Amino acid sequence: MTTTQTPPRLRRKDAQAKPPIRIVHLGLGAFHRSHQAWYTQHAGDAGEWGIASFTGRRPDAAVTLAEQDGLFTVVERSGAGDSFEVIGSIVEAVDGADVARLIELVAAPSTAVITLTITEAAYTAMDGDTPLSRLVAALAARKDADAGPLAVVSCDNLSANGEVARQAVAALAEARDPALAGWIGANVSFVSTSVDRITPRTTTADLDVVADACGYRDAAAVVTEPFHNWILSGDFPAGRPRWEDAGAVFVEDIEPYENRKLWLLNGAHSILAYAGQLRGFTTVAEALSDAVCRDAVEAFWDEAARHLHGEDLGIPQYRAALLERFGNSRIAHHLAQIAMDGTTKLRLRALPVLAAERASGRSGEGAARMIGAWIEYVSSSTEFQDPRAADILHAKTLDADHRTAALLALIAPELADDLDVASQIRGLQEALAASISHA
Repeated sequence: MTTTQTPPRLRRKDAQAKPPIRIVHLGLGAFHRSHQAWYTQHAGDAGEWGIASFTGRRPDAAVTLAEQDGLFTVVERSGAGDSFEVIGSIVEAVDGADVARLIELVAAPSTAVITLTITEAAYTAMDGDTPLSRLVAALAARKDADAGPLAVVSCDNLSANGEVARQAVAALAEARDPALAGWIGANVSFVSTSVDRITPRTTTADLDVVADACGYRDAAAVVTEPFHNWILSGDFPAGRPRWEDAGAVFVEDIEPYENRKLWLLNGAHSILAYAGQLRGFTTVAEALSDAVCRDAVEAFWDEAARHLHGEDLGIPQYRAALLERFGNSRIAHHLAQIAMDGTTKLRLRALPVLAAERASGRSGEGAARMIGAWIEYVSSSTEFQDPRAADILHAKTLDADHRTAALLALIAPELADDLDVASQIRGLQEALAASISHA
């Protein structure tokens, strides 16, 4: 009789020196590990740039990573198979509630960059215990320590995310101390970025795959696609890693790249998340294989493409690449995960295209259909996550027409009284509902 030994836990060997902490990250999660940490590992000067990553709502990821000395495995999953790489750029994983450690690190002169993956909703949350309020407290300590300038790099799915971060931080700093707001304005740069790498939630089966293939247990492994993209615009007054060695691109004007990603990739994701779940699918690949969902995506892309201008954007090639990426059935990108926080996401993904189409004399039906799919989804769903959840639940008590108007008002107050738009969206809801009943 043979016994199966449990593989050892992933840990650094004694000879594996940790790079010094020069980057502080807020929002330790799977995407951060597959993206910013991966890029830092692959920078030519990676040995000079260690990351201290702080969790958001829960300490779990920090506890898990700390037990592995910050090491984790990136599993790149393609149709041809899996590849495995241990990433060591995170040298300290910290519970986000440990504000004292955040203040200590941000106040250190050696810290040069602060990166953020705090979700879109966090930029409008202004209470006293949010990621940005903690950041402002830490920047106050850096000012008092005379530790010099640094860069704050937003990696969330917001148009002009660096500017959004700057305005939010400035407002919090002004309320705390006008002198602090002035210091931040003079010493902190806010870098805008467009980030892209599909990274679904890791499952127990994924962890078993790592153990079998690599011979160690890794409770912090992340599964992602081979594709990765990072475009940045802004200054780094205290220096930065050579992320360009890993393929990052630095540009003067990031807006066209932001919009390409927000509208084409993220917009398609929202359509698939809401229409796909209504039609009984659970993953992006499944929803894309459905003619109703695929046609809705293509129609929205046709609208969005009319408002994407730039010589280097390569829209036809980008669309083709997205179809290939979305169709990768080995990446189980769950629609329920994408569907979260719809009131925030649709303002960025659907409304700009709808407004641009209507300003050009067209109906904007593709963008309106995305909104209609969301309304139909939250109207019929008993489980959803959204910063306006209480308002959504109230709207669901109304009759169908008033419910559509009330839900539309949550994402587009300026359109709530536009009877033409409300009627259009209501009709698209009904068409989607009819397609479900005949599916």
